[in-house]
Amino acid sequence: MHANIPFSTARLDGLLDDFGIDVLIVTSKHNIQYLLGGYYHFQFEYMEAIGISRYLPIFVYVTGALDKSAYIANRNERDSVQNRTSAGYWMPPAVFGSSTSVEAMTLALKHIKAIAMPALRIGAELSFLPADAADVLRRERSDCRLVEAMRPLEKLRSIKTPAELEILREASERVVASMMDAASRTRAGQSKREIIDHLRHAERSRDMIFEYALVTMGTSLNRAPSDQRLAPGDIVSLDSGGNYRGYIGDLCRMAVHGEPDGELVDLLDEIDLIQQAARAPIRAGLTGSEIYVAATEALARSPHGKQMHFVAHGMGIVSHEAPRLTASGPIPYPADDANAPLEAGMVISIETTLPHPRRGFIKLEDTIAVTPDGYQAFGDDARGWNRIPA
Repeated sequence: MHANIPFSTARLDGLLDDFGIDVLIVTSKHNIQYLLGGYYHFQFEYMEAIGISRYLPIFVYVTGALDKSAYIANRNERDSVQNRTSAGYWMPPAVFGSSTSVEAMTLALKHIKAIAMPALRIGAELSFLPADAADVLRRERSDCRLVEAMRPLEKLRSIKTPAELEILREASERVVASMMDAASRTRAGQSKREIIDHLRHAERSRDMIFEYALVTMGTSLNRAPSDQRLAPGDIVSLDSGGNYRGYIGDLCRMAVHGEPDGELVDLLDEIDLIQQAARAPIRAGLTGSEIYVAATEALARSPHGKQMHFVAHGMGIVSHEAPRLTASGPIPYPADDANAPLEAGMVISIETTLPHPRRGFIKLEDTIAVTPDGYQAFGDDARGWNRIPA
């Protein structure tokens, strides 16, 4: 096997067998990046360059037969692929020639026909497949059964390699350092938009792609950018997603203009007790739902527990991915992993929020990597009240 293949073919083959998939057609941006070791065509990284159809790269993978894989590329992608392969990165054979999603799917099916695959079960990410491309797939391969492929790919990504864990550690540390940089540059009278600009600049200066920042100020619970201005004594929550080499650093830290009073110190300490209780039992073999048991018990003991919100979720290339541990909360999704044991290499974001009606939005969000006998916390600095210069 090629030494530079960025994923475990044995694990992927096992998952595809479990889900009854013979040929995999990958079309989501995040899974293309993952399976190709971080590659994505630069011209379409942010927006569509041609407005008649979406850019649709396709990675075709045949279960148990890596040599039959192919990458369906845009017409303008030849130089990017050549640069990637000449730099020593693994790439499957590339098929150039698509400009539209219909052309991309047509080329993918032509490849499947050329490798003489019989009537089979095709795995596709149906939520990430344009309708016109899906129509081509159903029409041209009516002899095949379509199987949803989102879940096996998500399970594949859920266990990070040592290299991925190191990138996530760096991403977390750089995001926290950027928050502290932004806090040090913030002054009374500045707007939320200006504070977000400080954070954007700080992340970019650390070789990150700034993706988003959710910021609150004072007693407001509004986390969207606005012209609200920082008043003396205001608190600020900084919750930002910074992308480092394709992986998300997503944490939340608190700051205050001047000095925090005793109540603010107590409130943040109360939140930290929930965070520490939730992370304490984490280890390989722990059932994911047990994180919620620990957090729920801590919330029951907390003076403001009934007002707090707790959530734990997997993260990596995507800020919310497997393991998925709850079907409730601010971003509900199926809790497919709640009753499954955690595995070493999984990475979990744990977050506790107190939307205090009088003191404002107070939150901590931490990044936890599961190890065989416990956990490691990434970017675990600055978890108290950080000072904004008066």
